[in-house]
Amino acid sequence: MTEPAGAPLKKTSLHATHVALGARMVPFAGWEMPVEYSGITAEHLAVRSAAGLFDVSHMGEIEIAGKDALAAVQHISSNDASRLQVNQAHYAALMTPEGTFVDDMLVYRFAPNHFMLVVNGSNADKDYAWIAERVKEVGDAAVVNSSDRYALIAIQGPKAKGILQSLTAIDLDAIKYYWFAHGEVAGIRGTVSRTGYTGEDGFEVFVAPGMAPRLWDTLLQAGKADGVIPCGLGARDTLRLEAAMRLYGNDIDDTTTVLEADLNWIIGWKKEPFLGLDALRQQKESGLQRKIVGFAMIDRAIARHGHLVMQGDQQVGYVTSGTQTPFLKKAIGMAYVPMHMTAVGTELDLDIRGRRAKAIVVELPFYKRPKAS
Repeated sequence: MTEPAGAPLKKTSLHATHVALGARMVPFAGWEMPVEYSGITAEHLAVRSAAGLFDVSHMGEIEIAGKDALAAVQHISSNDASRLQVNQAHYAALMTPEGTFVDDMLVYRFAPNHFMLVVNGSNADKDYAWIAERVKEVGDAAVVNSSDRYALIAIQGPKAKGILQSLTAIDLDAIKYYWFAHGEVAGIRGTVSRTGYTGEDGFEVFVAPGMAPRLWDTLLQAGKADGVIPCGLGARDTLRLEAAMRLYGNDIDDTTTVLEADLNWIIGWKKEPFLGLDALRQQKESGLQRKIVGFAMIDRAIARHGHLVMQGDQQVGYVTSGTQTPFLKKAIGMAYVPMHMTAVGTELDLDIRGRRAKAIVVELPFYKRPKAS
């Protein structure tokens, strides 16, 4: 979670709040961000049992608007944005012509000709440059990097809805998963989205950066009786891994295709041609050589990003993410392996810092939240 020293780190509008709460701050994606407050395990378990509050204002927002905005989004994105209704969002890949990831993103449809793409913070400038250049190939659409206009606070967990509902007149029950609404929360104008990166039900709230500290404090106070606590990026990572959500830079990047990442469901096969479609069709027809899988450790060991998958003395794959999970209480991970090793139940031989350890391929996701009664 730490990075080498380099350019001055950016700070979200909640930076002083995190420091005052005693968060351990670390460099992350060019930002100084809280990695933990009370401890990764405590924060992880709070999200699974009650609620956690996250500052994810480092994420980037890129807006596309104009007569040909839909065509522009369709051209650069793997998913079919024509199927989105106004106030609906979906998950997608920002595509290269090779069928790999420039980034992964959420696509929000604000109006018939107005979209917002939420991208990874470390990639926002790169993504904006890529998108602006590609949109020129389509027609009449303006692209704006509006990241500085938004702070983003996530409240996640089984008690998140009740806490947030106490502060807003927006009917949160009416917001389905991956839909959003505009309105006020604690008297602050914003956009409330039923999305998240934890595997739990929850919401992400976009507000003006200057309003974020007030919203954060109000949410913590409103949820105190329900056990809400501030959470850092450490718990966010262990939570998303239990839910098998891919992390750009670890599980997906510009060397991995959408099919290899086992994300076939975010490919709009029937829509108009888009960047990468030809490469994906060719790969689908010829057959994959490798694919990402989930694994659980058999031996007492924890596999991490970059550890090797071996077959005899030959490396045949690599671990993309791995940890000892606080809730499931076992060591899990994801890895790219050859197709003959992808079946559930297949044993994997991992090289962990020079020591061999056994793991077994398991179904993804590792964790599914209980259905509401």
